[in-house]
Amino acid sequence: MHIRLRLPADLDACVEALAQVQATDRYPVDWPSDPGGWLTPSDLTSAWVAVEDGAVLGHVGLTRDAEIVRLFVTPAARGRGLAAHLLDAVRAATPGPLKLEVSSEGTTAIALYERTGWRHTGTTRGRWLNAAGEPALLHHYTSP
Repeated sequence: MHIRLRLPADLDACVEALAQVQATDRYPVDWPSDPGGWLTPSDLTSAWVAVEDGAVLGHVGLTRDAEIVRLFVTPAARGRGLAAHLLDAVRAATPGPLKLEVSSEGTTAIALYERTGWRHTGTTRGRWLNAAGEPALLHHYTSP
């Protein structure tokens, strides 16, 4: 497994990986009409992929305001520490603190962040709806 910067040629494989995640976890809750665009928000500065044997196993992005976005690992590749490795790649490439938000439904992700030293800084309601159709409860974290 290798983590590297995402290339434009990786986008289709990233969408395929995201489809696997969405089918298993409902992340994102609603499948976007343009999944490639969803993976490439306008404020994205960089993105990384975890790749093995030519397949994208995971993805993470970073925005201009140092926020981690679009972090996911395919179901078949879980349990290998890929999410932590992806976060480490972003931290190694980015000076200063990072931030992220995670829905309260993401209990596995929350456990990862807390286990790896991310600090909970607050909780708010999102502008999007969770799987129950209510405004998502978002937990905010900063990097260790």
